[in-house]
Amino acid sequence: MRDIFDIALQTFKAHKLRSFLTALGIIIGVTTVIVILSLIEGLNQSVAKQIRSIGSDLIFVTKYSMVQMGPANIEEIAQRPDLTPEDALAIKQLPSVETAIPTIEQNFTKLKYRDKEIARTSIEGSSEDFSKSHNYIVEVGRDINAEDILYKRNVGIIGAYVAKNLFGDESPIGKDLNIGAHRIRIIGVYKEKGSFLGQSMDNLIVIPYSFYEKIFPRRRTTLFEKAFGGYTISVVPKPKKVEEAMDEIRELMRRRHGLRLDQPDDFELGTQQMLFELYQNITRVGFVAIVAIAVISLIVGGIGIMNIMLVSVAERTREIGIRKAVGASNQHILFQFLAESSALALVGGIIGIFLGVLLAWLISIVSPLKAAVSLWMILLGFGFSSGVGIFFGMYPARKAAALNPIEALRYE
Repeated sequence: MRDIFDIALQTFKAHKLRSFLTALGIIIGVTTVIVILSLIEGLNQSVAKQIRSIGSDLIFVTKYSMVQMGPANIEEIAQRPDLTPEDALAIKQLPSVETAIPTIEQNFTKLKYRDKEIARTSIEGSSEDFSKSHNYIVEVGRDINAEDILYKRNVGIIGAYVAKNLFGDESPIGKDLNIGAHRIRIIGVYKEKGSFLGQSMDNLIVIPYSFYEKIFPRRRTTLFEKAFGGYTISVVPKPKKVEEAMDEIRELMRRRHGLRLDQPDDFELGTQQMLFELYQNITRVGFVAIVAIAVISLIVGGIGIMNIMLVSVAERTREIGIRKAVGASNQHILFQFLAESSALALVGGIIGIFLGVLLAWLISIVSPLKAAVSLWMILLGFGFSSGVGIFFGMYPARKAAALNPIEALRYE
């Protein structure tokens, strides 16, 4: 076997440029596969991290579907009963539920403090469990408590973006912010959380939902407001009881809405996993198309290897005849040419893997895109290049092995 690879190596050294050009298709194909897969993996990890940052294994109860495929029937959604804080309290009593948090929100066009202002701040009315369940950490001051809810206190916690852009280096604790005709006293500041799918999660003010209802009474007049303007309920299930909790919530909400057995649900249940699956469905088509292009590149590289190996068989016909005349078997000749095609593809694959990893790293350095190279991608690159070398080298190798030694010796 070692002699076979030595002969293959000598052949490459004798035709360096031709060997490099032949392997170029494999290099481009493997490089493309590694770069694309590492970028997709990096994007998947980033999105999964952002979805996890919303909260821990949350179940969402909403009037509308969080994963909507196709146009939504807004008229039907608007006619559904609104979710209420009382629904959240009932869900909280279920055996598989840790807590349930009602949240209602709207974007405030402009928020001012002295000479500074910010736009599109989300005002969220919620309960004392909002921060913990949504992975917000109160960095300065205190959180909302049950008494704030009970007495409809005009207090709120601001996100890091609001604190930085309205107050700068000044402490916001104890300061008042005007929201319309109402005033909110700041009691806490959240630690910076980052963004989710391009949306800042730090441009928000969380206030007791009881005070929210006081300053924003339920007067939804448009069809859109009736469909999407009400409460959503975030549910934290007990550990490893997500499915059980969803069954209990569905049964409870159907009872509370007085639905008969033959009537469909008039509410929706969603999970963070469903959000991630939606993202994967959106990106899957693009992923398949791009990988298909890379595979085509590898096939073109394989055809190049087969072509150059056929030329090599023609050029070395007399050599094959001499080897057979001194005792080389058909199997030896077959292995000889298979080894040459496989080694050519493998060298191309190794160079492609190196370039792919290097390019992925450079992209991560100079752009916001994050690439993540895994061991399975490198093994896939080796597998692809080896497979292409064996598959496309088989025909020239069998042709060389089948040569008649006498006719081969007479070949000019």
